[in-house]
Amino acid sequence: MNINEILKKPEGRRLEFKETMPTQGSLPKTVIAFANDAGGEIYIGVRDNPRGVVGLPEDKLVELEEQISNIIYNCCYPTIIPDISFLTVEDKYLIRIIVYRGNMPPYYLKDKGKMKGTYIRVGSANRLAEASIIEELERKKRNISFDSEPAFDKLAAELDINEFKSFFHEKTGEELNTQSLKKLELIKEYQGIFYPTNALILFSDDELRNSHFYFAKVECARFKGTGTEEFIDQKSIQTNIALQAEEAYNFVLRHINKGSFVEGVYTQSRWEYPVKAIREVIRNAIVHRDYSLTGKDIKVAIYDDMVEVTSPGLLPPSIDYNAMEDRQSDARNRVIAPVFKLLGIIDQWGNGLKLIADELKTYPEIEFRWKEAGLSFQVQFIKKNYKEEMASMQELGQELGQELGQELGQEQKEKTMFTFILIHLQKESLSRSELVKALGLKRASGYLNRTIAKLLAHRLIEFTILNKPNHPRQKFRITERGIVFVELVKMGNK
Repeated sequence: MNINEILKKPEGRRLEFKETMPTQGSLPKTVIAFANDAGGEIYIGVRDNPRGVVGLPEDKLVELEEQISNIIYNCCYPTIIPDISFLTVEDKYLIRIIVYRGNMPPYYLKDKGKMKGTYIRVGSANRLAEASIIEELERKKRNISFDSEPAFDKLAAELDINEFKSFFHEKTGEELNTQSLKKLELIKEYQGIFYPTNALILFSDDELRNSHFYFAKVECARFKGTGTEEFIDQKSIQTNIALQAEEAYNFVLRHINKGSFVEGVYTQSRWEYPVKAIREVIRNAIVHRDYSLTGKDIKVAIYDDMVEVTSPGLLPPSIDYNAMEDRQSDARNRVIAPVFKLLGIIDQWGNGLKLIADELKTYPEIEFRWKEAGLSFQVQFIKKNYKEEMASMQELGQELGQELGQELGQEQKEKTMFTFILIHLQKESLSRSELVKALGLKRASGYLNRTIAKLLAHRLIEFTILNKPNHPRQKFRITERGIVFVELVKMGNK
């Protein structure tokens, strides 16, 4: 990337601009934060807001270079050796400082010490690292991960992993015995005794997981409107981590809509959000979250205008959501990630972000945003045309109120099969026989057939195969009118 392109980029995790020579206080913090993370670049002689090249005096460049080198050497520990160079842009001189990812973390201010002088990069800011972050940096130096560390509270043989064993066998066809547990680093041997690693505790249904990792859960919520003031539904998923992703994903599917659109001569149906991308984000949140951060859970929030996933822990250094189409792989949890791959929960290494990028191309109406919020990583899928959509829904709601006032009033008092069919079809398209099963009926009664006919007549549902009602693969699906009708019923029930 050339300098002109860099100058157009916003400050962030790996980039900072300084109009003038930074102070002895601010420069070392940025250098330390970069070295503790993925590295970064500092450009001196560039105004950030508004962005513009100010330049530095040519006759002061060598002197400034020496000052920079001395500040970094005198203030930072362990030693950080940056790459300092001069650039010319618009006939003005800049100094560029490249800081590389360090291999001896944590780096900190000499005069403050490790506990009070270690800094990390959060977005475009330098933040004093908490004890848990310093511990993670120490593990990086030793080339180990938190999930690979043994827990000596209980012997491996005493840990309740029966459900995980069954799930593992179902997905892989393999048995989890002592040999395979050891190979996967789910157990470790000390003085002839096997102990579980943190990863195996997280996969277990043992009381030890509830006591050690009570926060290792996924909190799901569907909020009314665009704020957090009122819940429509919520679910706390506290199973072992192998089962969490699918449960959270199914919660999302229950609370988003599936509509129809015409493509050529065919009517197609699709979800209002890119569900494959959302599923991948949820999976990544579980496999890559920082389990060493106590008291922090994963949150999946659904609003009228967006779906949001928040995961504890900053992004691993080599992961860049700004380059999603590139193959990227950096597993924070080096034991959990391979197990998830064996279970088919995550795909081939490096494919996850590309999958998200590819599906987003088919959803131009959805804006994808990500940010580091505190010590968490947050992803949002936002409806660009939410206001227009709401206006259209309100108009359609008024139309339905006039057309189906009697039916609507009845369903708001007490839901009947009329509404229950619509609710089931919101989840997926169903055949007549599948509807019978979903509704808990023994057979297709006359009442069911009359209700279906009425829903078709009111254009609240439609056939998936048009003009061929008796086609052997025929199913029913909900229309946009049907979705709005269900929402009106829900509003009347509150």
